[in-house]
Amino acid sequence: MFYIDLDMRWKTVISMKKLNLLRLFSALLVACIFMPVDTFAQSSESNKSKKQTTYKKARVLQTATAKKITKVTEALERVKIVEIKDTNKESETYGQMIPTEEPDPDMPTVIKILTEMRSKASEMKSYDRSIMWNYWGYVYYTEENYPEAIKAYTKVIDEEEVTLPLRNGTLLTLATLHMVEENYPKGIELILIWMDEVETVTAQSWSLLATAYFQTEDYKKALDASITAVDMAEVEGYTPKENWYVIMAACYEELKKQIGEKETLLKQLDIYEILVNLYPKKRYFLQLGQTYGVLEREKDYMVALNAAYQSDYLDKEGEYLTLAQLLLMNGNPYWAASVIVSGQEKEVLVTNQETKKEELQPVVKDTEKNLKLLADSWRMAQEIDKAIPVLEKAAKISEDGETYVLLGNLYLSEDKLKDAVDAIEKGIKKGKLKKIAQAHLTLGQAHYELQNFEEAKKQFRMAARDKDKKIKKTANSWIKYTENEESRAKNLELRRNYIKQS
Repeated sequence: MFYIDLDMRWKTVISMKKLNLLRLFSALLVACIFMPVDTFAQSSESNKSKKQTTYKKARVLQTATAKKITKVTEALERVKIVEIKDTNKESETYGQMIPTEEPDPDMPTVIKILTEMRSKASEMKSYDRSIMWNYWGYVYYTEENYPEAIKAYTKVIDEEEVTLPLRNGTLLTLATLHMVEENYPKGIELILIWMDEVETVTAQSWSLLATAYFQTEDYKKALDASITAVDMAEVEGYTPKENWYVIMAACYEELKKQIGEKETLLKQLDIYEILVNLYPKKRYFLQLGQTYGVLEREKDYMVALNAAYQSDYLDKEGEYLTLAQLLLMNGNPYWAASVIVSGQEKEVLVTNQETKKEELQPVVKDTEKNLKLLADSWRMAQEIDKAIPVLEKAAKISEDGETYVLLGNLYLSEDKLKDAVDAIEKGIKKGKLKKIAQAHLTLGQAHYELQNFEEAKKQFRMAARDKDKKIKKTANSWIKYTENEESRAKNLELRRNYIKQS
């Protein structure tokens, strides 16, 4: 009945690509790499690690180290002036080329200074080494050398005199990097340590934990962490991220056996309704619609799919045809036909399997099945003049005569008797009819209306040979009726001639 086939294997939907994690990692890294390091020591409450080490909130770099770190920071913060087009429509220089700053870090200088520092690492204080390893972690990250970045950041937190802010920031950074390398158990371990040591656990960190749990297939903990992330985001005053909701929906799917199918669908329904409002995308409209469909709420399915159509999200034949069928089911044949026509007119790039080149093709193809659905929609909408040419086109490409017979019936209903006879005869000639007797019966009726009584009786007799008693009875009745009408017509003609002769 429905054409949409959505892949519900959620791991493919939210598989953690390195790109997604690296975006989060970049944000964490910027916060850690440029934190102030030349502050005075302060007394404060402190947490104890497993090594029973007391971490301070701030320390002071040695003078020599501070000078080198300053040069490293300056090299990393170097910018260059480039000309770009002003896209601000409210600006006086809109559309013109304007100078702007662009990051241009001097990495050779950074690496040179850090290499020199590493060669004398044993002579440095523990805190100074933690700062140096922090910058090395950043360098390795920019080179996409994630294993070495992990080693460098691990050395940061292993230093006894690392400050509490740097240690905590690095713990979360390390957790993210381990997840980039698909070492999710280690990522979870580090996030939990971080959560235990910080004063405030953010929504973002809960979402990171949810992702890690999901990848280890601990869907219950992933769901709990996702729900907490969403709740925390609302407390923190911003809209929860899109992927948090996606993970929640995926967890419900994986926990379907424990939760129950209907309860799972209802939970996912709430999530999809949020997603189409906050992050309107095609896949969320389709998932919302399909969920309505499984819950047998066809009208809501139609509304959801129609919203996707109105937003021009639909780009597959099955999507257009499903919407058309839903509109037909809900008594909207005109709009059903309009949707199909829209799909015929919309073109998308498709790779030609023979030439291997991309070419524009209509989304809804002019197949017999699609054309018959379109003709049916126009017919039900009382747009017969639009239905007839569509059915004619379908009949020409059909492999059997069924569509010609349908066309003949449509002509007959419109009193286009000669066209009806022509179409049905083509259908019988083309063959492969499921009910050939019915075709002969309809053809006989068309001839009867044209007062071709002999041909009409011939067709009725052929129909009367059918094994179906109902058709046989109907055909015999038409034979008698035709004979009576033929006699009446002959008598009427005789009377007319007699009157003329008198």
